[in-house]
Amino acid sequence: MLEAIPLWTGGLICILRRRGSAMIEKEEEVVQNYGKRPNCYRDEEEGVELPVKPGYRADEVLGRNCRFLQYRDPRAQRRHPLVDPVVVSEIRICLEKGIIFQGELLNFRKDGTPLVNSLRLAPIHDDDDIVTHVIGIQLFSEAKIDLQSVSYPVFKEKCLYQHDHPDRHSPTSRKSPPDGLHQDICGLLQLSDEVLAHNILSRLTPRDVASIGSVCRRMRQLTKNEHVRKVVCQNAWGREVIGTLELMTKKLEWGRLARELTTLEAISWKKLKVGGAVEPARCNFSACAAGNRLVLFGGEGVNMQPMDDTFILNLNSENPTWQRVNVESAPPGRWGHTLSCINDSSLVLFGGCGRQGLLNDVFILNLDDRNPTWRKVYGGTPPLPRSWHSSCTIEGSKLVVSGGCTDAGVLLGDMYVLDLATKNPVWKEIPTSWAPPARLGHSLSVYGKTKILMFGGLAKSGHLRLRSSDAYTINLNEREEIKWRQVECSVGPLQNPVVPPPRLDHVAVSMPCGRVIIFGGSIAGLHSPSQLFILDPSEEKPTWRVLNVPSQPPKFAWGHSTCVVGGTRVLVLGGSTGEDWILNELYELCLASRQD
Repeated sequence: MLEAIPLWTGGLICILRRRGSAMIEKEEEVVQNYGKRPNCYRDEEEGVELPVKPGYRADEVLGRNCRFLQYRDPRAQRRHPLVDPVVVSEIRICLEKGIIFQGELLNFRKDGTPLVNSLRLAPIHDDDDIVTHVIGIQLFSEAKIDLQSVSYPVFKEKCLYQHDHPDRHSPTSRKSPPDGLHQDICGLLQLSDEVLAHNILSRLTPRDVASIGSVCRRMRQLTKNEHVRKVVCQNAWGREVIGTLELMTKKLEWGRLARELTTLEAISWKKLKVGGAVEPARCNFSACAAGNRLVLFGGEGVNMQPMDDTFILNLNSENPTWQRVNVESAPPGRWGHTLSCINDSSLVLFGGCGRQGLLNDVFILNLDDRNPTWRKVYGGTPPLPRSWHSSCTIEGSKLVVSGGCTDAGVLLGDMYVLDLATKNPVWKEIPTSWAPPARLGHSLSVYGKTKILMFGGLAKSGHLRLRSSDAYTINLNEREEIKWRQVECSVGPLQNPVVPPPRLDHVAVSMPCGRVIIFGGSIAGLHSPSQLFILDPSEEKPTWRVLNVPSQPPKFAWGHSTCVVGGTRVLVLGGSTGEDWILNELYELCLASRQD
């Protein structure tokens, strides 16, 4: 029978109880609290007040799993990403094997400030040598880390194990693990490097691989391998994205690039100086990037004159200059249309408002042709003519068109797909049992290859038309019924609720890692602030977050167009001052370090 339980000053005792001979899956933890004042936990005999307090009252922790200390916010559904998963895994292994654990783990006070939890777990055996309880002793101390700058877990395990030993009933005895114990605990280390790299590590996310690199020297060497990191990124983000990022990795290694795209630690604004000009002046144009070439088509000129000219800006040249391209068979002039990229080298044009009214035609321009020519595509029965719709491309060659406005001013809520890789493309409407309210001026962002996020726009609300801040997702590769789902966004940790104000005519940027950045737009009653919001729609409970980016952002964040170049460069061109249209100003949002 245990006569005394060692208590570290500033600590907390918890008891994990076994049921029968096996530890229950969800440990039942009882915090022994004999003090009468809040946040004062005492040993039964001496009663020592905590010098470093987690900030919780006794009624908030009694009977709870101590895992909540790994959450930076009481409403969080998962542990903070800086909590080292290696240590958490070692705790689980020690509980399963009935051996002593001792190490450090990142915890948080109730107010979200970080703490270091020096944790010791010691099993208690009965007369039949069966573990009936585990005594947990926690010593809290201040954690001197900057949560805004650290990207990956910074607390490595510092574990002491006790294997089968005659004195193991004493939780105070500490023995070094015999040779081979680590292999017994972690069978992964018995696998070959090839199996570890290709069958296990390559299937994890870049963040998880970075965390595993802190386990031991061998894992660190494996996770540092450039080929392994590239395969990890490819499995997580897709082959198309990796092909786009190849040029960037000649300047940055895959490991660093993955970290910067995940944490956005290097994000910054930069004003670009380019030669030439897009003339005559215009608004409501559409622009798109194909590789490192930025293409602009059409727009609304003076006296609502539809424009039909094409301009190209080659960002690979030493001195990028806008050039007007003389193309054969130019499409009819238009504004309020969309321009999308297919197969990294071609552009597809759809809809808009022309001289004779609204349009629903499709044109393709291959920039790699010796003499670039707009080619009209006939795809069976097309969608209704429209403008102010939104479009995107999935799987490299499928054009997706959503919403917009008819000639009679009716808002549309339909969605069509045109597969341009087939010999005879045919428009297909996406049938769904329910769809978001009809709208115009919204955005479509692709993530996860075939998943689309719809955000904002001027939406129908009963008899009214109101700016929207709602977000919806749809997976066009759903095996069963294709469904729209409204995104129920949670509130960011330790922040006031962050929800982008309702808007239309904004821009949305899909990042390689699947997150979506929202920028600018027409906001009721405001001067369209140059504010960035980011959302990961693949999360179980997505959370909007404001991106605070160094350097000066564009002054005018409405009536602009945005293109993603090389996967890491977001180019913003154009904008409205409220009176004049600014077209020849270009800004770049750098998502990763530029090694020029």
